[in-house]
Amino acid sequence: MAPDPLSETLSALADPTRRAILARLAQGEATVNELASPFSMSLPAISKHLKVLERAKLISRGRHAQWRPCRLEPEPLQAVDSWLADYRKLWEDRLERLDTYLATLQDKRTQEGDIND
Repeated sequence: MAPDPLSETLSALADPTRRAILARLAQGEATVNELASPFSMSLPAISKHLKVLERAKLISRGRHAQWRPCRLEPEPLQAVDSWLADYRKLWEDRLERLDTYLATLQDKRTQEGDIND
């Protein structure tokens, strides 16, 4: 059974080298050699990372003469952002409730201080 697209995306994003490759591709297309240049690893190792990113549909490879430039594909990242949005809203609501609670406690302390004066 194949993993769902979100799981594949998150798995691909779990590796710092792959995240660095995506960051570079966010600036524009690049060849494998250009993507490999900042890393101290072999081209076959970089190619393995690219295959993982390609399988997760985070990148695609085009054809331009003898070059096969890689490009970032934003759709899987948008899916992750949508999935996280629900949790972001949950935590924002919880933080708002905590702020309200803390403000209530502060008001009580202030009122108790006024009574004791």
